[in-house]
Amino acid sequence: MTTTRVPGNTVRRLLFVLGGIWSAVLLQQCATPPAPAPESAKNAWVADLKPTLTIRELMTHFIDPTADFVFDAVVYDSSTTGTNHVVPVSEDDWAKVERGAWQLAESANLLMIPRQAEPPNTPGVQLRPGERAPALSGAEIEAKINRDRARWNQHAEALRVASLKAIEMVKARKPEAIFDAGTEIDKACESCHLEYWYPGDRAAVVADQQKKVTFDPPKKK
Repeated sequence: MTTTRVPGNTVRRLLFVLGGIWSAVLLQQCATPPAPAPESAKNAWVADLKPTLTIRELMTHFIDPTADFVFDAVVYDSSTTGTNHVVPVSEDDWAKVERGAWQLAESANLLMIPRQAEPPNTPGVQLRPGERAPALSGAEIEAKINRDRARWNQHAEALRVASLKAIEMVKARKPEAIFDAGTEIDKACESCHLEYWYPGDRAAVVADQQKKVTFDPPKKK
């Protein structure tokens, strides 16, 4: 058996070269960003969602009653008999407002989940007293949302931001600021309604808002 001795310097040079090659491979792998996933893969999770409520039902059974926890938290009611001022007093009162604001903020995500606007084969929507008749049908609302879903999501995000402001004011125990936050929530809702529900009523809604102290004049273009 013949044994070939390799000089120590040769071995060290060989290891040095191999180490350099391996380092170059690792650097190349780290420097090369992974290929972005196709849009179809990014949105594949949406197909697994199974919404149980239409937009109309989500508003009726979840968002509207939840918003009342914030809207009814601070009330200034002036009449001939005097002024009735309602504000949260106990810790339970504050917890109720905060719970409603958190649920309302989370409902923005529910609105972003693709779903039908109204139940299928709905002969007509049963409106509550004082509620406007929808100017757009469920099919028209869905078509408008699908043409520009990013814009729909912006309206939902506005609701989330306004709700988070209400939460901040609850934690700071500032009743008057909660009243202002409730106004912001109402404006976010009405802005969405005027675009996707009853756009034909915009002039009447603006005229009604101008009679209220919470109305912000439109900015001049």
